[in-house]
Amino acid sequence: MAAFDDGDLPGLRLAPFRAFFERARPGAVAGPLRAQLVPGGRSNLTYEVTDGRSSWIVRRPPLGHVLATAHDMAREHRVMTALAGTGVPVPATYALCEDPDVIGAPFYVMEKVEGVPYRNAAELRPLGAEQVARIAGRMVDTLVDLHGVDPAGIGLAGFGRPEGFLARQVRRWKRQLDASYTRDLPEADELHALLEAGLPAESPPAIVHGDYRLDNLLVGDGGRIAAVLDWEMATLGDPLTDLALLLVYMRRRTPVPGEGDAMRAPGFPSAEEVAARYAERSGRDLSALGFYVALACFKLAVISEGIHYRFLQGQTVGKGFESVGAAVEPLLRDGIAALKDQA
Repeated sequence: MAAFDDGDLPGLRLAPFRAFFERARPGAVAGPLRAQLVPGGRSNLTYEVTDGRSSWIVRRPPLGHVLATAHDMAREHRVMTALAGTGVPVPATYALCEDPDVIGAPFYVMEKVEGVPYRNAAELRPLGAEQVARIAGRMVDTLVDLHGVDPAGIGLAGFGRPEGFLARQVRRWKRQLDASYTRDLPEADELHALLEAGLPAESPPAIVHGDYRLDNLLVGDGGRIAAVLDWEMATLGDPLTDLALLLVYMRRRTPVPGEGDAMRAPGFPSAEEVAARYAERSGRDLSALGFYVALACFKLAVISEGIHYRFLQGQTVGKGFESVGAAVEPLLRDGIAALKDQA
């Protein structure tokens, strides 16, 4: 991780941030602020800010081109605030700023939770196969716990529109792709048409995370899940979209945003074992899983193309963006194959 910087960072101006945070949390800041960019993200920007005594995490949208409805800071803040006190571990939320004039974009401030966002097999291997299996199992169980939360019971009854969720997802990601095209992608049109024609009956609705994977979790002592992070795409809808996206991350042979090779660590279950554990613990029907996998491939392809667009425009911060565009066409092909295999 880079060292803390006494000055401003791209996307974060410390003086106006301090003024806002001191109004929102009087007495919280005790000294001069320093900040560092937290590496690893390919979408929203995440910073750690400290006064030398306390530390906080600040989240804001990426610089430059931002897709419509994406990178919603108020959405992330709302769902984490609502989930506090449930069985789903989330950081405490401290403040939300929806005024883009403060640091250049809306942002929110949350607790810094101690834990490791495991991404690579090399990071997991020293833990041993038994502990890796335990972590992976808890990853699945936490997803089941999330999908078992009653949205109305925690004030999220109006957080989304579950009816017609899958059809809207297909339309939404096509619109997002149309806004970020950098080249001809005929397989995108083919996959989109197949998804439109193959909509299944939806699974009973739940809170959907939208980007659930191991490195969006912080793993604490003893392999417990200390926090679930990155809620920017959370909504109410069909929870099997979360499971399918997790499975696509696990099965990938080519890079996708944020993906590592953690699933190759000894002890990590297969995608089939993960799906079976989810089905057993949730009681949900996975007979149409091929559609959900195809939709997840389409979604990741669109996200990758959006990141590739920002990279070409010089609007990304950090390293690792130059290879993201190479993931798009393999993802589209995998999505087509998932639907044809199910047919």
